[in-house]
Amino acid sequence: MPGTDRVEIRTLKVGRFCVVDDEAYKILSISKSKPGKHGSAKARLELTSLFSAKKISHVGTVTDNIHVPMIEKGTAMVTHLDGDEVHAMNMKDHTMMILPMEAEMNIEAGKEIMWMEALGRFKIIRDH
Repeated sequence: MPGTDRVEIRTLKVGRFCVVDDEAYKILSISKSKPGKHGSAKARLELTSLFSAKKISHVGTVTDNIHVPMIEKGTAMVTHLDGDEVHAMNMKDHTMMILPMEAEMNIEAGKEIMWMEALGRFKIIRDH
């Protein structure tokens, strides 16, 4: 999967990120069971989506491989608002970006925002 890396489930930590069903999730908790008579140790991950409020559980053996998204973060200057889109200039390379509006944030033209990108999807994570 492009934009991801593969790691074993045993190496994941709470607060990090993983990919399940082509969606990026943040790990809320990890519980591991001991190996049984006829099977290997299992890990249960409680996850919340980065781009929606969806919560899921994922169960797999601790030796299973799972994708981890490569997340990019940066700052941008808001140029203008157009309906539910935020037009902003990336402060790193001065390219124009179109980001989805976040309802709970106070975003105004001329202000700086922090954004994140994972799996080709963008999200505003903080208004300054």
